[in-house]
Amino acid sequence: MVGGVAPIVVQSMTNTDTADVAATVVQIAELAQAGSELVRITVNNEAAAAAVPLIRDRLAARNFTVPLIGDFHFNGHRLLTQYPACAEALEKYRINPGNVGRGKKKDEQFAAIIEIACRQEKPVRIGVNWGSLDQALAARLMDENAGLAQPQTATEVMYEAMIRSALDSAQQAEEIGLRHDKIILSVKMSGVQDLIAVYRKLAMRCDYPLHLGLTEAGMGSKGIVASTAALAVLLQEGIGDTIRVSLTPEPGGSRTQEVLIAQEILQSLELRSFTPAVTACPGCGRTSSDYFQRLARQIQDYLREQMPVWRSRYPGVEDLKVAVMGCVVNGPGESKQANIGISLPGTGEIPVAPVYVDGEKTVTLKGETIAAEFQHIVAAYVARRYG
Repeated sequence: MVGGVAPIVVQSMTNTDTADVAATVVQIAELAQAGSELVRITVNNEAAAAAVPLIRDRLAARNFTVPLIGDFHFNGHRLLTQYPACAEALEKYRINPGNVGRGKKKDEQFAAIIEIACRQEKPVRIGVNWGSLDQALAARLMDENAGLAQPQTATEVMYEAMIRSALDSAQQAEEIGLRHDKIILSVKMSGVQDLIAVYRKLAMRCDYPLHLGLTEAGMGSKGIVASTAALAVLLQEGIGDTIRVSLTPEPGGSRTQEVLIAQEILQSLELRSFTPAVTACPGCGRTSSDYFQRLARQIQDYLREQMPVWRSRYPGVEDLKVAVMGCVVNGPGESKQANIGISLPGTGEIPVAPVYVDGEKTVTLKGETIAAEFQHIVAAYVARRYG
């Protein structure tokens, strides 16, 4: 379920050739294991369309039931018609009004996709992108604007074109027979302020569920920061029902990073919890040793690695809070605020590390086995509290 009171859903997309069934199955499994709750795949040719049912079946054989979304541009009407098994295997279709067709063919091809969605009882995301906006609509609105006594700016007209494209397409889909609750809209831009502005306007004019995301966020820290800046503002205002962080992965990098960032955004806003949170100080001159940094990383990795098992075995464990602090300045205080916390000695301080459980000091760790002992304490606490 998407929209309404349902939790905000994390979505991702593969970058494999969908016709390569083995590679696509592996990547979808990795994304699902990381926590992606919807996975979109490109369906751009006959080989890809033919592969979709095989992908679904191989995932099911590996006990992965993550819903698959078919991403269609230009030829979706033909592929969905010629490959009914593909239309059945997908849980949702994503179409772009700017890429459905041109002229008279546009309405015919759009209708063909919607009619198939109606027969298959599938939801449809009508996804407008500023880079592939319906040029006929944009030109018409620009002409109308030029004739106004007080014309709007070109940016404002572009926003209106994006919104009109989405809403007009949704109305058309409903007239064809698609139920109102089977429609999801998106109006994705690549600029943070543009995205915030256009989604605010769209949210005021409809009650369809909205999918959020910068259409081309970028690489590394730029993509992470831009996506966080845009999505956090909208989510805080109650706008958005599904999200994707569209990061360009580093060469050879894992596609799963975009899933983890999306989860971190939702968890930081306290909208959802996905994995236990680790609080760690940034370090300073009192912590010239990197021991606490390594311990914080080790604990965080351990928690993430355990989550696939813990999620089903220990309900509620995703709300666990762990503190790994580097010295006595804020260490004891932060540790007491967490479910479990450890306050390591700063450089030159007494080499002891008190551990706090639910605000009470329980043990003091010393020596070379602090990391292993603390990890054992965390595991025992999880089993005791959430088991």
